[in-house]
Amino acid sequence: QVQLVESGGGSVQSGGSLRLSCAASGSTFATYVLAWFRQAPGKEREGVAVIGRIGGTIYATAVKGRFSISRHNPSGTLYLQMNSLKPEDTAMYYCAARQDVYDLLYLDESRYTSWGQGTQVSVSP
Repeated sequence: QVQLVESGGGSVQSGGSLRLSCAASGSTFATYVLAWFRQAPGKEREGVAVIGRIGGTIYATAVKGRFSISRHNPSGTLYLQMNSLKPEDTAMYYCAARQDVYDLLYLDESRYTSWGQGTQVSVSP
């Protein structure tokens, strides 16, 4: 089981940028499919982006073209570069991991077995 710790959240104005990081430890990072999820107050958690073991990616429609997910296997770090932020991006952001020998990509939270504690992102108008 991999342990995940997010960082990089904060408060920005609309149109600004943030870069989230997720540090992993405790297992072989390169074997995991990794994803970012977010949960706004009063709403269900939703998938934001996922990256496979060999670098394939999928993005939620709401963030496509503005967010970019990446991973650095030697350091065991997952990133989410968020540009052109909007007030509706305000949420707690979580990283998640799952092992999949077929490298299938899902934005369904039920597929993920390891989760971080979250980092808050707040975007003001």
